[in-house]
Amino acid sequence: MAAKKKAAKAGAGAYAAGKAARKNEYVQKLIEDDGLRDDLRTAYDSARKAYSRLNGKGPAKALDDKKVQKELKETANSLKSAAETLRGPVKKRRKRKSLVGIIIIGSLVALVASEGLRKKVLDALFGAEEEFEYTSTTTPSQTSGSTSQKEPAGT
Repeated sequence: MAAKKKAAKAGAGAYAAGKAARKNEYVQKLIEDDGLRDDLRTAYDSARKAYSRLNGKGPAKALDDKKVQKELKETANSLKSAAETLRGPVKKRRKRKSLVGIIIIGSLVALVASEGLRKKVLDALFGAEEEFEYTSTTTPSQTSGSTSQKEPAGT
């Protein structure tokens, strides 16, 4: 009786695992994408070939072997290709962000360095400055130099 319960639990666990695997997007890509499966198969085969070429050599001696290096490169390239396939297309926004940053920094440097450009930008943002000339409406007083002072008598 205990064996039946264990089998039932194992069956339920396997059913749940299968259901979860069907919903997993990576498993779905692996099932549907022939290229992904080929990349993984190539990576496995080349890694197995590289391992068989080791023949008990130490890692330093094995890496001197050109065929081992070739197989390891092929393994790495296949795994990289498989990883890119799983991840999907990568958005290349980094270049755009850095270009915008360079343009902003260049504009700020130009504004700091050029007074004419700075005036044009300020005029565009806040309107042109009005020329203002001050004219006085009062007349200057002539008390000190032009009036004649009386000389004291008896000099």
